Amino acid sequence: MKRIFMDHSSTSKVDDEVVEAMIPYFSKYYGNPSSIHLFGREAKDAVDLARKNVADLIHAKEDEIIFTAGGTESDNIAIKGVAYKNRDKIGSKGPHVITSEVEHPAVLQSCEHLEKEGFEVKYLSVDEYGVVNLDELKNSISKNTFLITIMFANNEVGTIEPMQEIGNIAQENNIIFHTDAVQAVGKTPIDVKKLHIDLLALSSHKMYGPKGIGALYIRKGVKLQPIIHGGGHEQGLRSSTLNVPGIVGLGKACELAKERMDSDMKYLQGLRDKLIEKVLQIEESYLNGHPEKRLVNNAHFRFTGVEGESLLLAMDAKGIATSTGSACSSKKLKASHVLTAVGLDPEYAHGSIRLSIGRDTTEEEIEYVCESLSEIVEKLRQMSPLWNK
Repeated sequence: MKRIFMDHSSTSKVDDEVVEAMIPYFSKYYGNPSSIHLFGREAKDAVDLARKNVADLIHAKEDEIIFTAGGTESDNIAIKGVAYKNRDKIGSKGPHVITSEVEHPAVLQSCEHLEKEGFEVKYLSVDEYGVVNLDELKNSISKNTFLITIMFANNEVGTIEPMQEIGNIAQENNIIFHTDAVQAVGKTPIDVKKLHIDLLALSSHKMYGPKGIGALYIRKGVKLQPIIHGGGHEQGLRSSTLNVPGIVGLGKACELAKERMDSDMKYLQGLRDKLIEKVLQIEESYLNGHPEKRLVNNAHFRFTGVEGESLLLAMDAKGIATSTGSACSSKKLKASHVLTAVGLDPEYAHGSIRLSIGRDTTEEEIEYVCESLSEIVEKLRQMSPLWNK
């Protein structure tokens, strides 16, 4: 049976060069980077180089990067850390956060947690493509608004949000701007200074690095209250002995992403466009997300009269790994909050599937996927009470 991975938005294969860079730090250079002896200094040098590689990818400074366990932790540290730091400054009456209805659960649940502690949160609506309403954003700002948190690119439908416009609005109103850029880093150019981003979360395993490691960009001057306490690692914001092999892997992945950005984007966009063109030839198939302002590796479809879980299982039986949405919530049976937010009825939301490609995806694989998908959709419709043709 063929084995084709079309779920790169959930995770990615660790690049061979990344593995090679990590291996010495499991057994040869195994010191604790907090130690001042030779073993510790060797580990610290590797961490410092990785920090530089992460910073260079997003045009930040090295001392603006702290390492975390992944994107979820980075989002939590950023949102809760800023909230707790600003609560006393603003006062107990109505400290205000603005986010959107289509955020990753790491952001939405952090905001829900803040609501339970007395913070006010405004959830912006989105249009049919998943793009936030900028007029609503402007009109939602109050004197107590201290944080805007909007994702860079949607993890389900792939839509890229208007980062420059949001950053400008935040800067003009002296509001901290945080973005969950887990899906975007390594797949599209990012300059945190030009975009006026104050806090940015990223994750290694979405960009050909190891799982269990991520980073948080914190613009110099932005103050956070720690939510993890202990030995005071990472500028006192994330206490825990550093995962040196993971950090080395993340750093190498960022170095490779910067080197390969142009060629990767050109290659992936070509494959993605071919995939979209072929899939949309299936009767009553539709593309979810923005047709142009979307990640180069993401294609998200819905099919009238087809249930997404059945489609996923049938594709898996042909050796094709796909997803019905976010890997973090893929086992939940309720309709995707992203798809309902863009206006889809639950039955149409349930008929959706995400195909996400990577560096090692081939044209031959795209052909096989499209042929299999067409065949499976036809068979499922023959059994579907929702298909009236």
